[in-house]
Amino acid sequence: MARKTSPNSTRRFFLQTAVLGGTAAALGPFNQAYGEHRDLSIAENVGAGKGAQGHPGSASEMRAFELDEITIAELQAGMKSGRFSARGLVEKYTARIVEIDRAGKLGPGLNSVIELNPDSMSIAGALDKERKEKGPRGPLHGVPVLIKDNISTDDRMMTTAGSLALVGAKVPRDSFVAQRLRAAGAVILGKTNLSEWANIRSSHSTSGWSGRGGLTKNPYALDRNPCGSSSGTGAGISANLAAVGIGTETDGSIVCPSSSNGLAGIKPTVGLVSRAGIVPISHSQDTAGPMARTVLDAAILLGALTGADPDDEATSATAGRAQTDYAQYCDPAGLKGARIGVARKYFGFNDAVDALMEESLDAMRKQGAMLVDPADIETFGKFDDTELLVFMYELKADLNAYLARLSGSPVRTLKDVIEFNERNRAKEMPYFGQDLFVKAEAKGPLTDKEYLDALAKNRQLTRTEGIDALMDKHRLDAIVAPTGGPAWLTDLVNGDHVAGGSSNAAAVAGYPNINVTAGFISGLPVGISFFGRAWSEPTLIRIAFAFEQATKARKTPKFLASIGPG
Repeated sequence: MARKTSPNSTRRFFLQTAVLGGTAAALGPFNQAYGEHRDLSIAENVGAGKGAQGHPGSASEMRAFELDEITIAELQAGMKSGRFSARGLVEKYTARIVEIDRAGKLGPGLNSVIELNPDSMSIAGALDKERKEKGPRGPLHGVPVLIKDNISTDDRMMTTAGSLALVGAKVPRDSFVAQRLRAAGAVILGKTNLSEWANIRSSHSTSGWSGRGGLTKNPYALDRNPCGSSSGTGAGISANLAAVGIGTETDGSIVCPSSSNGLAGIKPTVGLVSRAGIVPISHSQDTAGPMARTVLDAAILLGALTGADPDDEATSATAGRAQTDYAQYCDPAGLKGARIGVARKYFGFNDAVDALMEESLDAMRKQGAMLVDPADIETFGKFDDTELLVFMYELKADLNAYLARLSGSPVRTLKDVIEFNERNRAKEMPYFGQDLFVKAEAKGPLTDKEYLDALAKNRQLTRTEGIDALMDKHRLDAIVAPTGGPAWLTDLVNGDHVAGGSSNAAAVAGYPNINVTAGFISGLPVGISFFGRAWSEPTLIRIAFAFEQATKARKTPKFLASIGPG
C-alpha cells in the first residue's frame, strides 16, 4: 500500500479522479445529431489495449484545431465580435472529441471523455439568445466546461464515479458545483473519466482506469499515465477538448494530473467549494476545484464555484472569505517581495526534477521573491498512516449517505458495492481488486475513538504543528515544492509507479494548493506546487500567476505514442 518511492504514502489513491469513456447508449442523442459518427461506440475503445492503436502518433499528422490553447478571455472576445457563438463552440469541441479522443485512424484514443451532454447544443443556443437580448452573465457565459464523472448532474447524463454499479442510477438534484456552473452561464459539455471511485478502491490500482470508462491516457505520450483520479479532466483539458474543467481532490487528485498534463490546477481550501452532490471519499479532505491551461482561467473558474451551501456544513466557514472574482489577483508582479519557503524534504526523488526546481527557484528570485531555504514542515511523514485510517472511516460513512439518496440504483451501501464488484469481477476487477473497500467496510461509526483520535492528530500535525507553525516561524506567504515527477509508464499489471509528491500536508490540513507547469523533462511536463494557510487562495494565485508569466513553460501536447531514447 505505501509507496516506497515517495514520502506521501496515501496520495496515490486519490491522484486518480479523472475523465473518460462512456457508453454507446449515453451517446445516442449525440450520434443522431452527428450522422457521420453514427457508428461511434466508446465501449469498443475503452479497453486497456486499444487506445493508441491506429493513431498517427504525432500531432503534426492530425488536423490542426482552431481552438488550441484558446483562453476564456479570447473566447469571450470571439463571442462578442460574432466570430464565435456558444453553440458553435459546442459543435467545434464536440467534433474534436469525436476526432481525437477515440482510438481510430484519426484519433490517438485519449479516452478522457466518458460521456457527452446530449443537451449541450440547446443549452448553448439559449445562452446565445440571452447574450443578444441581455448581454453575458459573466466571463463563463457560453464557455464549454468538462466536469469529472463523480460530480452529479440532474440531467440526461449519468454520474457513476466510473463504476458500472452506478450506471442508470438517478441523483436527486444537481451538485452545487453544477448549479454554480449553470448559473454562471457555462455549458457543461460532458463528463470526464476518472480513476474509479476516485482511486480509493484498491492499493494496487492504475490511475485513470475505471470499469465504465476504461483507461485514460496522457496526451504528451500515450503510454504514460495521466495521474490521479482527475485524470480525465487533466488529459482532456490539456488536449484542448474544452476550455476548462473541474476535478476533485482528496489528496493529490487535482494537482498531480495538472502536473502530469501540463495544467494549472487549484485545490481550494476545504469548504470554499461545496461538496454536495459529489461522490465522496472523505469529508475532512474532499474538494472540487478548477483545472485549466492557464492560472488566469483557473482563477476565473474558481470564482464561479464558491458560495455557502446549506447542504455542506463546511461552506459555512466561507463567510467573509469566499470571493467571486479571483482573477483580480493575477498580477504579473506578484512574486515581488513574496516570502516563500522551500520545502526541501519533498525534493530528492529525481535528479532531473531537482534541477528543474532549481531553475524555478532562480526564476522566482529574479522576479523579486525572497526564498527561505530550507523551510520544512517539522511533522513531515508523521501523518501518513492516520490519513489513510481517517479515509477508511469517512469513506464508509460518507459513501453510504451518498448512495442512500440515489434512486434506481442497485447499490445502496458500500457493502452492496463490494458485492456488486465480486459478481462482476471480470468487468470491474480485471486488473486490481478492492482491498481498501473491504478495509473501510470493516470500520465502525464516526464516533469510534480510533477515528476521532486519528482525525485530531491529523489536524494537529498538519495545521497547528505543520503548515501554520512553519509559516508563522518564517513569516511566509507560501510554501513551494515539486508537485511530482514526470508521468510514469502506465502498468495495468503492477499498478502505479508514482515517484515523488508534495500534496499530502495541504490535503490533510484541508488547505489550498496550486500547481503550475515548471518545465519539461524528456518531453513530459513537471509541475511545481505553491501551498499555504487556509483561505490563502488570493495570495497563492498571485504568486502562481507571476511564476507562470515569468516562465511560460506550458507546451501543447503532441500525442506521441511513446517517449523513447533521444
